[in-house]
Order: sequence, then C-alpha cells, then structure tokens
Amino acid sequence: MTEKEQFSEKILSLLQEKKYSALQKYMDTLNPADIAECMEDLLDDGEIAEEELPRIFRLLPKELASDTFTEMDPEFQEKLIDAFSDKELAELMGDMFLDDTVDVIEEMPANVVKRILKNVDSETRKSINQVLNYPEDSAGSIMTIEYVDLRPSMTVREAFARIRQTGVDKETIYICYIIGPTRKLLGLVSVRELLLADDDTVLRDIMETNIISVSTQDDREDVANLFAKYSFGALPVVDKENRLVGIVTVDDAIDVLQEEATEDIEKMAAITPSEHPYLRAKTWEIWKQRIPWLLLLMVSATFTGMIITGFENALAAQAALMAFIPMLMDTGGNSGSQASVTVIRNLSLGEVEFSDIGKVLWKELRVSLLCGATLAAVSFVKIMLIDGLLMKNPGITVTVAVVVCLTLLLTVVAAKLVGCSLPLLAKRVGFDPAVMASPFITTIVDALSLILYFRIATDILHL
Repeated sequence: MTEKEQFSEKILSLLQEKKYSALQKYMDTLNPADIAECMEDLLDDGEIAEEELPRIFRLLPKELASDTFTEMDPEFQEKLIDAFSDKELAELMGDMFLDDTVDVIEEMPANVVKRILKNVDSETRKSINQVLNYPEDSAGSIMTIEYVDLRPSMTVREAFARIRQTGVDKETIYICYIIGPTRKLLGLVSVRELLLADDDTVLRDIMETNIISVSTQDDREDVANLFAKYSFGALPVVDKENRLVGIVTVDDAIDVLQEEATEDIEKMAAITPSEHPYLRAKTWEIWKQRIPWLLLLMVSATFTGMIITGFENALAAQAALMAFIPMLMDTGGNSGSQASVTVIRNLSLGEVEFSDIGKVLWKELRVSLLCGATLAAVSFVKIMLIDGLLMKNPGITVTVAVVVCLTLLLTVVAAKLVGCSLPLLAKRVGFDPAVMASPFITTIVDALSLILYFRIATDILHL
C-alpha cells in the first residue's frame, strides 16, 4: 500500500467512525498537497459523497485550509465554493496569496468569479484585476504582489522590525527587495545576510545591486527557465521604468514548467492540449482533442498514396520492392522524430536558437551519415541472409539489396535534416516548435522516403 493510500484509508476510517476531532488532528499532520489529493481520490472513487467534501474541509485549521484549497483541481475548488457561505468564502480568499487567488479565478466560470470578487475587499479586487490584465503567458500573470520591501537607509534592526510587522502576509520573506522613493528596484538582501550582519549596519552597504529581474511582459516560460539556470527562490518583476511591481516564486515557476512540458508532449503527439487531468477528462473532450489532428494527418497521408500509385508500374515489374516500404518509412519517421524531439527540447531550454541552425544541421548531417551507414550495413546482411537465403525470396538480388540500403542511408540523412530544421524554422516564424514534432515530420519523411526509393530503384534497376 502506498503512502497516499494509507492517508486516504485513515481519513476514510475516521470519517466513517465519525471521529471528527481525531480526523482534524490527523489531517493537521499532513501536507496540504496530500490532503487535497486524498480528498479528490476519495470523491472520485465514490468512497465519500459530494456533500462530505465541504464537511471534511471545514475541519481543517484556517491556514491549512487555504493551502489545501490552493492544491486542489479547479473541479473540486468549484464544488467547495458552491458549498461555502459568503462569510466562509471571504475568509478563505482572505487567507490565500494573491497569485493563488488569480489562478482560481482564471479557472472558474463567470458566475463563480462574480461571487469571488464580491467577497473580497476592494484593495484585493483591484490587485486581482491588475494581474488579470496581463497577457496569459506573461510574467505579470504569474507574479504576486506580496513581498517584503525595504529602504536603503534602513538599518538591519529596522529591517527585521519591518519584516516582523509585514511578513506574516507575504508569500516569502527570505529575499527582501530594496526600493527607492518611486518604488524603483535598487537592490535585494537575503534574511541570511541580515542575520549575519550587525544590527546597526545600513542596508545600502550590504545589499546586492547586481540584480536579475524580468519585465511584466516577458514570456512566463522564459522566466521559469531562469529559476532552473540560477537556482532562484524568487525573481523580481519590474515595469518599463524598473519599478518593482511583484515577484515570481519558485513554486509558480515549477507549475509553469510542468504545464509547458505537458503541453509540448501533447502537441508532439498531435493532441490539442488538455485543460483537465486524463482520468477526469470526459470522453467527448478527449475526442475533440485528438480527432482534428488525426483527420489532418489522414488527409496528408494521401500524398504517400499518390506517390505509390505513380510508381505502380515499377512495383509491378519488381514486386520484391514492396516488402521494404514499411521498413523505410518507419525508419525515416523514427530518425526524424529523434532529431526533432532533441531540437525542440533544447529550444525550450534556451540552449539552441535559430542562429545555431548551421551548427545543428552540420551536427545532424554527421550523425545521420553514421546512423544511416550502420543501418544500411545491417539491413544489407539481413536482406541477403534472411530474405534471400532463409526465406528464399526469388526477387531478392544483390542489386535490390543495394537499392534498399542506399535508400535507407539517404532517407535517414534527409529525415534527420528535416527533423532538426523544421522546429527551428517554426520558432523563427512564431509557431510552436512542438507542433513540428513526430506526426508532421513523419508524414513529410514518409513522402521523401518513397520518392527517394522509387527514383533510386527506377535508375538502378531500369524499371
């Protein structure tokens, strides 16, 4: 039994025995993410009724409740909001950090959003609207305005006094930001540096002025990658005048990286990105995600059929050629996919740019020649021994084997060059490189491999 299953079983047991006090104490020992997952699993498995969900939630201490709510999927958050009174909703939203509140609002239907905004104070409502006005994929959309700001003239003693006074409502207090009179970002200082400094030390003497910051309009994926590169705990967000408007914390950066990676994987598999976890997505929703791409790829595969039809006389004259078409097409598709996935991943990590296309093509050319030569040599031995000697196929000759192996070599080279260049070109013109992964590249390479195969066969075998 997994740890999560043990948590769920314990919660269910205490709930069924109506030992609410013991249940409250037990959940107080758990992590909010584990509590949220257990509650969702119990409801999904039918172990508890829907009306039990708010009852369990109300047992949680105030701070733990808001943290647990933040970790829940939007579907369950909406169920709880519907069950809450206005007073309960106001208390919950008041205990949540602003960026988490914005995340909830973005996932809720209009009627729920209206109710949430009605039950928050005017200052919070103004801050929410400010964040919601930023583009969806920008740093501004994932930042929080709950940070500790200090003045350069403060002493360490005064800084600690301000942290104690304001830090309870901040998302993080480990990094404090030094701002000027117009809120321009001047520097930053960590709590560690404050602890190690004398009480009378002035902040301007110990603050870090070489600051890496991001703009509110910067792409959120680029911002998230900075956390991986520099191991930040938080990153300041500034406007065009270098005024501090918020911070992005590492937990939000991790969420962005996870969402972007999931989206890229779905696009590379020719699936429209999903808004719900797989097990909670409706069959109709999954169908809508997959069918457009399947229809498009099915229609595009018509080209391969046209190519085969155009060379049907050559195939009729040398029927043995037909047996190797699947191998050539599959090998070409796999080779192209290897190159495209490698380039797409490096693009997302910022390790490759369009300006590197010459280096990428040169590297993939050398790799493809080695891979193609190896595959061609093994294929030649396989064709002569297995297809020729063991299976005694009368159409198998040394010339046919040469045609197949030469085509295989050229197909691998072409596939890898196409596979590495298309994502770079897509990025250059503003498309998502992930769209240029396996399905599209496989279709293109299939057509190329057939054209190469039949052209080489026609010239060498004089068909």
